[in-house]
Amino acid sequence: MTRTEQVSVGYIGLGNMGAPMAKRLLDRPGGLIVCDTRQEALEPFGKAGAKTTTDPRVVAENAAVISVTVLNDQQVRDVVLQILEVARPGMVVAVHSTISDVTAVELAQLCSEHGVELVDAPVSGGAPGAHKGKLAVMVGASDTAFEKVREPFGHWAELVVHAGEVGAGTRMKLARNLLHFVSFTAAAEAQRLAEAAGLDIAELGKVVRHTDAITGGAGAIMLRDSTEALDENDNWYPIMSHVRDLGEKDLLLAIGLGERLEVTLPLARVALTGLGPGLGVDSTATKEQP
Repeated sequence: MTRTEQVSVGYIGLGNMGAPMAKRLLDRPGGLIVCDTRQEALEPFGKAGAKTTTDPRVVAENAAVISVTVLNDQQVRDVVLQILEVARPGMVVAVHSTISDVTAVELAQLCSEHGVELVDAPVSGGAPGAHKGKLAVMVGASDTAFEKVREPFGHWAELVVHAGEVGAGTRMKLARNLLHFVSFTAAAEAQRLAEAAGLDIAELGKVVRHTDAITGGAGAIMLRDSTEALDENDNWYPIMSHVRDLGEKDLLLAIGLGERLEVTLPLARVALTGLGPGLGVDSTATKEQP
């Protein structure tokens, strides 16, 4: 599909994520039809000039590319089955819900029997990113399907990544969210230590958000194309060794403070032994921690 070709798009599921994503498609040439079970969710789109319906089959009759943002695997499956009742060959169904990659692959196979391509395209950036049009979308799709969705996705996503075949988008999202929620757990551990030390944890939060905005947070070290151990002649070796040395020093100090305050820090201890190897360099932390 060339840049000048504009296909009609549909959006199913106008919740906290779907509504702001669909809103950014209102001014796109080609037409927009939206679907939700709630009339109050449809009303602002109807007033803005979009077609509205409560039936996914009507969307399939009017759109060539359909985005789906619903709650879970079962709801995605139900919507896809309804779409396939009236689907036309060449259509693309994009699932933005975070579902199982197994479900995505199974549904893609089912869609292929009808000449329809399903892509799994979960997003990252939350509701704030959706409202600003700054989401990242990780697309598991064939090259052909990716070319069809890249342009409409660009209206609500700042970063559109072709992760690989169907299922790869979901796998990338799960890896990304693993970091997200492990980091939240680590933040909770840090707050327990700070609170026990008599610190204002709200002020600590301000410091963390401020400095992460400068350094890039955990993503700042995700620059290599392999997790293998680094050769000492590799340009990354001195950089990652420096990060390891700083990290192990500070982790040892934090663990020592935790012991004095009788605060258990299990994630800190895991990080102490895992930081170096995770960066591709050996750990220099002593087995006998303070």
